Amino acid sequence: MSDVVIKVEGLGKQYRIGKRERYKTFREAVVQMATGPFRRLKRAMTEDEAGTFWALQDVNFEVNRGEVVGIVGRNGAGKSTLLKILSRITEPTRGRVEITGRVGSLLEVGTGFHPELTGRENIYLNGAILGMTRAEISRKFDDIISFSEVEKFLDTQVKFFSSGMYMRLAFAVAAHLEPEILVVDEVLAVGDAAFQKKCLGKMGEVAQQGRTVLFVSHNMGAVQQLTQRCVLLHGGRVTVVGPTEAVLARYLDDSRDPSRQTYNVENVPRKWPGSGEIKFVSVRFGNARNEMIAAGAPLEITARLRARESVDHFWVSLTIFDLGGHAVGYVVTEETLGMKMGEEAAYRVELGDHRLAPGIYNCALGVGTGGRIAPRMEFDYIHEVLQFEMLAPLEAEGTPMMWNSWWGGIRLPPLTVRRADEG
Repeated sequence: MSDVVIKVEGLGKQYRIGKRERYKTFREAVVQMATGPFRRLKRAMTEDEAGTFWALQDVNFEVNRGEVVGIVGRNGAGKSTLLKILSRITEPTRGRVEITGRVGSLLEVGTGFHPELTGRENIYLNGAILGMTRAEISRKFDDIISFSEVEKFLDTQVKFFSSGMYMRLAFAVAAHLEPEILVVDEVLAVGDAAFQKKCLGKMGEVAQQGRTVLFVSHNMGAVQQLTQRCVLLHGGRVTVVGPTEAVLARYLDDSRDPSRQTYNVENVPRKWPGSGEIKFVSVRFGNARNEMIAAGAPLEITARLRARESVDHFWVSLTIFDLGGHAVGYVVTEETLGMKMGEEAAYRVELGDHRLAPGIYNCALGVGTGGRIAPRMEFDYIHEVLQFEMLAPLEAEGTPMMWNSWWGGIRLPPLTVRRADEG
């Protein structure tokens, strides 16, 4: 018997932009089956018409039994569309997928749950959808409840669950009802750090039992820990399939379009217009790939400035904001910088020991003079132009460090605790 449990050949998915897809009646479905060959021919002749978008094109790969395979790529690369096709939630426009075995999916929080049913009822509903008998579900029931930690609310309609409770129960069901193939999209971010780590451990356990796992995540540490192979998607196409280390290196180092590294900001509207003696012309990251910065790496930004007047002394400032718009930190250069009228020059701004926590941040850059003894004057200020993601470091045992946004944007140094009465 072949070890291949997922075989994807020439897969493509096309969407029509701006048009709502309506549900078909049973009669329409029967007619569609009868006229299928003719419609496919017509669709092939009109597939390049305006108003369509190919989310996936010519996707080919295979997954063997017992493999843990990561699906990585930028936002919009087609990862979620691919998983929805593999989970039989949506149909491909062209190509085919062969799947051997029962598929359990966790693509969005609460996928497959009926909001009017209780948590208990939804466990049995999901099990039935997976093709399990009531006896099989009952055998795993206690393990599911224990893992999800929602026993107190088990007989409450899930429409009253928080997103975290939804995710806890949905993951527990998907992982414990023993599907041969487990498909997990980037949903673990909903849970707190402890539960995220618990879920990663459970996926590792599932893999050790010989079941197949497809895992989508932007947490490179988690992908590195759990998977042996990865599929890299870019623009709806497979760029490379191979060992995790090689694919992640390609993802971080090569997949970024060099033309997007430099952002022309000369004519970008300013939130706070400065006096204009010196202005920012362009900015770019020095060491980020795909706007991602490896754990422990410095934050490097290259800023090109143009002087409209001669300035003997000026500084460059950097402010980092979280996605909520709250300032995480501010720093200003201490070097003495100067430019002559009409001069244009590039300056590299480097922030070394920043201790930024894993997460997504925005940068603001300023250039000005004064502030210590002389009155402070801002020449130019650009806000929310550069966005980057700080990747999570690995802990001592090799697992990715989890971080909850409630804990703030800075990883504090190790805490020292000693008894005060010991002198």
